[in-house]
Amino acid sequence: MEDAWKMSVGTLNEQVLNKLAKMLDNSSCGWRQLAKAVSEQPRLSCSENELTACSLQVLSATGSPGRTLLARLADRSCSLEFLLHCLRKMDHHDAVQCLTTTVAELIQITVQPQSQEAKMGSKVVLTCRATGPPGLGYQWFRGSEEVLTETGTTPELVLCPLAPVHLGHYICRVNHGDNCIFTQWVEVRSVYSAGCSSTLFPGSVSGLRFTLQPQSQAASEGDTLFLECDAEANPPAQYEWYHNMLPMKEQKTRSLKIPCVTTADRGQYKCKVFNLYHEAWTDTATVTIDSKEVHRLTNRPGIHPLQQMANPPPPVKNFHATDKVALLIGNMNYLYHTQLCAPMADVHELTNFLRQMDFKVVSLLDLNWQEMHSAVTEFLLLLDKGVYGLLYFAGHGYENYGNSFMVPIDAPASYTSEHCLCVQQILTRMQEKETGLNVFLLDMCRKRNPNDVIIVQPELIKVTANIVFGYATCVDAEAYEVKKKDVSNGIFISFLKRRVCEDEKVTVMLDRVAEDMGRCEITRGRQALELRSNLSERRSLTDKIQPSECSTSHSARNLQWAVAHVLPQTLYLQFDCGVKVQLGFAAEFSNIMVIYTRILEKPKEIVSCCAQLTDFPEDVDIDLKKSNQETLVEAGSLLLIKENLPSPEVPSLYTRIRGLQRLRTELTFTTCLHYTYSNMDEEVQERKPVTVGKPLVSKLNLHEPRPLRTCSASSSFSLDSFNVPECSSLTEAFASVDSVSNTWPYRVQTGRESSTPNPPTSSRSANIPEETDCPELCDAPQPLVASKSLSLNQVNDTNYKFSDMYNFHSH
Repeated sequence: MEDAWKMSVGTLNEQVLNKLAKMLDNSSCGWRQLAKAVSEQPRLSCSENELTACSLQVLSATGSPGRTLLARLADRSCSLEFLLHCLRKMDHHDAVQCLTTTVAELIQITVQPQSQEAKMGSKVVLTCRATGPPGLGYQWFRGSEEVLTETGTTPELVLCPLAPVHLGHYICRVNHGDNCIFTQWVEVRSVYSAGCSSTLFPGSVSGLRFTLQPQSQAASEGDTLFLECDAEANPPAQYEWYHNMLPMKEQKTRSLKIPCVTTADRGQYKCKVFNLYHEAWTDTATVTIDSKEVHRLTNRPGIHPLQQMANPPPPVKNFHATDKVALLIGNMNYLYHTQLCAPMADVHELTNFLRQMDFKVVSLLDLNWQEMHSAVTEFLLLLDKGVYGLLYFAGHGYENYGNSFMVPIDAPASYTSEHCLCVQQILTRMQEKETGLNVFLLDMCRKRNPNDVIIVQPELIKVTANIVFGYATCVDAEAYEVKKKDVSNGIFISFLKRRVCEDEKVTVMLDRVAEDMGRCEITRGRQALELRSNLSERRSLTDKIQPSECSTSHSARNLQWAVAHVLPQTLYLQFDCGVKVQLGFAAEFSNIMVIYTRILEKPKEIVSCCAQLTDFPEDVDIDLKKSNQETLVEAGSLLLIKENLPSPEVPSLYTRIRGLQRLRTELTFTTCLHYTYSNMDEEVQERKPVTVGKPLVSKLNLHEPRPLRTCSASSSFSLDSFNVPECSSLTEAFASVDSVSNTWPYRVQTGRESSTPNPPTSSRSANIPEETDCPELCDAPQPLVASKSLSLNQVNDTNYKFSDMYNFHSH
């Protein structure tokens, strides 16, 4: 029964899942409460877009929000045990009873039959073992025909003496009432050789007899792990060890020894034993590895156990952040250097994961030197004592004399350090803030720059024991990206996104990423993650946020971040001809906005009409060939797909605006309505000018030079830098920000004190376009589109080869 609870939600049959879904399709104690409960584990947390996709299932006659949520939990390997824990936490007694009854009746195969080769006339035994409710029934089949022998309804099917009629494929059906489960298919083959004695192992399941199997055990970091397996076979057996179903290429003997284990070594171990004729697997041995921070009685040498019980070790300290902020920069469209493809998808995906872990994230694409410098300066304003700061850069870069340099898009052909930003200089400025954790993820090349002979000497880096550098590649090596048909990913992010939400120490998480990259054939010998760290505490990106007592600096950070994510309100334009047009605004990145136009009403005499946008200011970047397109992909957004739009029968046109950080005045454009009457052939046009202020990051005026600021956010915070009206207090400043995008988790209300309300746990949002005002659908704002999910196993050894060098572009 205990093993059954470890199984995934996906093992439940459709009937049970639908029954649970009906119980969860309610507002008082339903799927939304379950989604909040499962967020206790970050990998199971649902983004705002995913929750909205669940809620929109009610628009379909057969749709079920609860069933959609259960499917997502199944995809993320949520265990039945954890699902039960969450249902109990919700006090959903009916669902708890249903799940408990179902698991009690689950049938689980514990021993699978094995394919065998044997001589004619010998004895072959196929064995199936299963656990479940009392009275399990067994049925053996050869092909599609049931085996009608005395042993055909028992766990062991005996074929003796083996005859030609017995050869073929077999499967066993285990049943209890209406519930049933099938084993894997196995094959019985004949062998005409004297090399294998049929009498050596009488009654053996596979022709190999285990004399010793690996045992489950617990260990601590630094211990030596020792697993052993032994079998008798003729010819002699060979051994292969597997960790979490992945082969351990160096472990080919009967004993497995790992000195000085870490938490990365925890998991399931099995050994495959085989010879020329037979193959068998040992039972699974589960190994748990405790961190050294968890003290156990046996780990305190020199103290009698009774003394240890009387004087227990102090509890483990739970680390937390006073806030978590991240700046993500992806440079692709270089003016004088090779164009890159992956930074757009890489920044987009990392943004989604960081927001799920409650990071305040600003994501920017294609910045010049001044814009990068200003963005970093604004990022530093958000840091304060105890804050976790993360900087990610994807683009061209280099390393000279131990310093790393990020290359802006306007860097000249023969750039030097004066044209770039030095990462180590940013670090010294971060340290002045007394941050709790400084993480740098640099997805760029680290080759030497022959044009740069200047040795940059940053200020002395303090010994703070809270710095982590994750380099996508090694010193003097290049970083690669995989160029595909639609969306390109960098090698680093392809592996990082599988691990970044793990509740582990940052360095442990990055170590696992490095191991994953090391197992990939296409990167071996070309790109390997390098980790540099002096982090002494077990701090994780998933650590909870506990704001400090200084509410002024916390409010300042909230306001600064909120201002950078203000979207215009949805507009409704009424034209003289009677047509009503809706203008919606969505944030794809912090400096890229999507505007869509939708016809809401039109007179009957108008047979066709569409609203197109034109006359944009020169400051922003508009691709005229891709503006006013019917799909987001045609508009230039490869990250987004049309899914669950509120009114799919009503066509919309999309225009993508890039480079908002260069907008110097308010964003103005013209809405041009094209329409045709039923009794006229000529098209008629009406035009309306529109002004929507300065959206998103344009309010921060990143195009303007920034003075060097070294004081903390609490003392250096200036409302002038945000281009908002003068306010006598932070409370008034909050009130002036009246249309914060719902990608920003902190809602602002007037009449409050200066302290900011705590964000609701359900406010985690994905970096996707979202409407700011859509009352006709539901009370809460709804996402415009859904993010295109990039599969976790998208990069594998079979899809890409280095012989296809055009698929790879070094940064």
